[in-house]
Amino acid sequence: MGKQLTEMLKGTLEGIVLATLSGRPAYGYEITAWLREQGFSDIAEGTIYALLVRIEQRGLVDVEKVPSEKGPPRKVYSLNAQGREYLEEFWRTWSFLAERLEQLREGGK
Repeated sequence: MGKQLTEMLKGTLEGIVLATLSGRPAYGYEITAWLREQGFSDIAEGTIYALLVRIEQRGLVDVEKVPSEKGPPRKVYSLNAQGREYLEEFWRTWSFLAERLEQLREGGK
């Protein structure tokens, strides 16, 4: 899959991270580790951190600094109302695309 998977992830990773946060608040490393457990083994931690900064700037998440046992406080991200709305739109768009792709795969039936 390689390059093709990487390219497809670029367009969907934001929704994947928001979906992850819809379940519970988490910090960057937790999100990365969970995604890797789900089979997204090539995702770099830096990619997730950059994405978290962007979604924070866009107001899709709330951030709480929580003391860490080692080092500086952790930023724990949780999905807020605006983020939930955005995620709902992501899933509607995903469903639309998935249906069309499935039709194409089946030969345009």
